[in-house]
Amino acid sequence: MASIRSAFLGAVLALTAQAQENPRQFDLANGLRLIVKEDHRAPTVVHQVWYRAGSMDEVPGTTGVAHVLEHMMFKGTRKLGPEEFSRVVAEAGGRENAFTSTDYTAYHQQVHRDRLPLMMRLEADRMANLAIRPREFASEIKVVMEERRWRYEDQPRWLLHEALLATAYSAHPYKWPVIGWMEDLQSMNWRDAWSWYRRWYAPNNAVVVVVGDVESERVVGLARQYYGVLARKTIPSRKLIAEPAQRGMKRVIVKAPAELPYVRLAYKAPALRDAENEWEPFALSLLADLLGGGDAARLQEILVREKRLATSVGAEYDMISRGPGMVFLYAAAAQGKSGLELEASLREIVARVAKEGVSAEELDRAKVQQIAQTVYKRDSFFAQALEIGMLETSGLSFRDAERIPQRLKAISAEQVRIVASKYLVDDGLTSALLEPQPLPRAAGAAAAKH
Repeated sequence: MASIRSAFLGAVLALTAQAQENPRQFDLANGLRLIVKEDHRAPTVVHQVWYRAGSMDEVPGTTGVAHVLEHMMFKGTRKLGPEEFSRVVAEAGGRENAFTSTDYTAYHQQVHRDRLPLMMRLEADRMANLAIRPREFASEIKVVMEERRWRYEDQPRWLLHEALLATAYSAHPYKWPVIGWMEDLQSMNWRDAWSWYRRWYAPNNAVVVVVGDVESERVVGLARQYYGVLARKTIPSRKLIAEPAQRGMKRVIVKAPAELPYVRLAYKAPALRDAENEWEPFALSLLADLLGGGDAARLQEILVREKRLATSVGAEYDMISRGPGMVFLYAAAAQGKSGLELEASLREIVARVAKEGVSAEELDRAKVQQIAQTVYKRDSFFAQALEIGMLETSGLSFRDAERIPQRLKAISAEQVRIVASKYLVDDGLTSALLEPQPLPRAAGAAAAKH
């Protein structure tokens, strides 16, 4: 079995290297960065515009403004009326959307290759000519507040995650949610959104990614035609906010209507800054997969099947981010089991890995899963563009995409044990426990029927 996995890893790495020879980078005179990847398997193209501005660039009192501005970007420019952007894309046979994160905001369309000039013209227009109308803002901020209510405040596990981040981080802006605190949304006005737009939306703070059935030279010509004429701006200097060292375990309890306890643990850990020379983030990524990355992972094997303490478990770690990293472990308790019992078992499993290490078979399985994912995403133009944009706006390079599988393959079992013993420790841990409260009568009846 080990030899089969090794052969598969080698084949996957060869395919990954081949797929990554193609992207080309062009930097326009006004500071805009363009990255083009040709993929001629279908006559379509993905066009994405990434701004290096996310919720971590906000200040207390206006949390959520990055996401609110994302909404307003669809409400018209000096040339286009409200919702007209989406109508034009739809009439061109395309799909479009946007998303905001802690680190960036991105806008994307997928269209026939012949429609790329139209997409560039539309995005360049709203990059420079957005019109934030007070009446439109007053309507849209209500939409955002309602989104916060039904997607977050009515979801006990999300409330727990918010409380966890607010407790784990003492100073870093990752402590507030991307959608913002409700109090800040309630007091926000159109001038806040306009100020955010004027501050961060500029060609020299943007990365345009184009993946699909295109020729690079033609794409750069179109980019110069539409984006190249826009004036660069003075982007505010970004002062790095360092998170103070944690000197002991933190704990937070959230009481909310729920059927069963839920536990979420967060361990402070580094994010990737140098793909060529660092190894710890790669070991942490594999460690997260070893613990919670599937039916054969340790948390599933021990907590769900062996001890029957949990109904679902998992682990998360994102090595690519502008800010500090975090390893998350989570578990939903089985009927009759307590949250504290579940937390103790999670920490026991982590301590065992830190002391005894992991098997070669476990590590091989995690490597196959992660490296295979880098190849599977090549089947999607959107996923390829997403990877490029995330790397570029997080301070890395799109060229790191071809280094990551090689670095993962080189990680040893001892390196996994080392990062577990170094970072998955109580002094860097924040534990969040959802303490179930009685469900509303209607919700309880509905749950009983299912």
